[in-house]
Amino acid sequence: MPSVLSVLGNRTYRHLFTAQVVALTGTGLATVALSLLAYDIAGDSAGEVLGTALAIKMAAYVLIAPAIGAFADRLPRRTLMVGADLIRAGVALCLPFVGQVWQVYVLIFLLQSASAAFTPAFQAAIPDVLPNERDYTQALSLSRLAYDLESLFSPALAGLLLTAMTYNWLFTGTVVGFLGSAALVVSVALPKPIAAAPHTGSVYAKATAGSRLFFQLPQLRSLLTLNLAVAAASAMVTVNSVVYVQGVFGLSAGSVSLALGMYGGGSMAVALVLPRVLDRVRDRTVMLGGALLLVVVFAGLGIVTAGTDGSWRWPALLVVWAAFGAACSMVLTPTGRLIRRAAPEQERTAAFAAQFSLSHSCWLLTYPLAGWLGGAAGLGWAVAALGGIALVAAVGAVRLWPARGEEAVPYVVHEHVGLAPDHPHLVNARAVDGRWRHSHLVVADGLHARR
Repeated sequence: MPSVLSVLGNRTYRHLFTAQVVALTGTGLATVALSLLAYDIAGDSAGEVLGTALAIKMAAYVLIAPAIGAFADRLPRRTLMVGADLIRAGVALCLPFVGQVWQVYVLIFLLQSASAAFTPAFQAAIPDVLPNERDYTQALSLSRLAYDLESLFSPALAGLLLTAMTYNWLFTGTVVGFLGSAALVVSVALPKPIAAAPHTGSVYAKATAGSRLFFQLPQLRSLLTLNLAVAAASAMVTVNSVVYVQGVFGLSAGSVSLALGMYGGGSMAVALVLPRVLDRVRDRTVMLGGALLLVVVFAGLGIVTAGTDGSWRWPALLVVWAAFGAACSMVLTPTGRLIRRAAPEQERTAAFAAQFSLSHSCWLLTYPLAGWLGGAAGLGWAVAALGGIALVAAVGAVRLWPARGEEAVPYVVHEHVGLAPDHPHLVNARAVDGRWRHSHLVVADGLHARR
C-alpha cells in the first residue's frame, strides 16, 4: 500500500487525483439524486427514464470524446478541464428545477458531454506529469481504486445525507464537487502537450484520428476486444445484481450493496497489487489473463444461475462477483500504460479520447443486452450471450496481440523536406543533408503519405 500511495508525493498529481476523487463523489451523489428525481417525475416509469438517460450518457461519450480529442491538443489543458468542470457544475445546479422528462435528457447530455471532454484530457495529462513508468503505473492503480471506492462510498454518503435533507440537496453536493475539482486543477501548472502534427483532412478525419490509430497497432486492436470482454462482465454485474439478489434469492435491498461491494472489493484488491506485479510480468500476460479469467467466471455464473439448491448459490454468487471485479481490474488497470507506450506523444490525447469513446461503445451494446435479454428470456440466456461475447473477445484479443515483440511499435525511419526547424513535428529529428530524419509511428496525415 505505501508504494502505491508514494506517488501522491508529486504535488501536481496529488491535486489532480484529489480533483478526480472529488468530482467522482459529486457524480455519485448526482446518480442517487437523479434516480429519485426520475421517480418523482415519471413514477413507475422511472426505470425507463433512467435507462434512456444511461443510453444518452453512453451516446454522449461515444460521439463527443472523439470530436473533443481532435482539437484538445490545440487548447490549453487546464482551460479545457476547468471549463468542463464549470459546465458540469452549471448543469447540476439546474437539475433540481426540472419538471419534464425531456429536460432531464437534455441536461444529462450536456453533463456527460462535458465529462467526455474532461476525462480524456485528464488521462492524457497524467503520463506527462509522471514520466517515470513505475510512478505512472501506481497512478493507474490509484485511479482504479478511486472508481471502485466511489461506487461504494457515494451511495452510503447519499443515504446518510438523505436522513437529514431532501434529495434535491444532493445536487448541491454535486455542484460543490465539480467546483472543487475546477479549483484543484487551477491550483497547479500542467505540462504543455507536444502539438500534434497538423491534419489537412476534414473535421471527420481529425475526429477519427485516434480511432484509426487503434486499428493500426496490434496492441490497440487487441485492446478493442478487451474492452468488449470487460463490458460484457460489468454489464452483467451492474444490470442484473438486483435481479439475482431480490428476484432469484429473495434477499433484501441491502444485499444488493453487498454484491456490488464484492465486485468493487475484487477490483480494488487487484489494483493494489498490480504495480508490483507489472514490474515483473508483461502487460500482455496480465491483460489477456484477465480476459480469459472473465470467460471462466462466466462459466461459474452459468452454474450458479442453473442451480436449484439455494444454500450454496448466494455465497457462490458473491465469489463470482469478486472474481469479475478482479478480472476486470487486470484488464483495465494497465490500459493507460499500453496506450502511453503505443501512441506517439503528440497523438496521446486523441488516443485516450478514442479509448474513452470506443470502450463506452461496448457498454452501449452490453448494457441493454444484459437487461433486455435477461428480462425477456431469463438470466440463463443473458449469461450465455454475454459469456459468449466475452469468449469471442478474449480469443480475439489473444490472436490480435502477438506474443513476440510486445513493446515493439512500428516506428518508421523517414525524412521530411521543407519544414521549418522549429516545426513541432520535428521534435527529436536530426538534420541529414538538408533533410530532417526521425522515426515514429507513421499516421496518414498531411505530413505522411499512407503506406
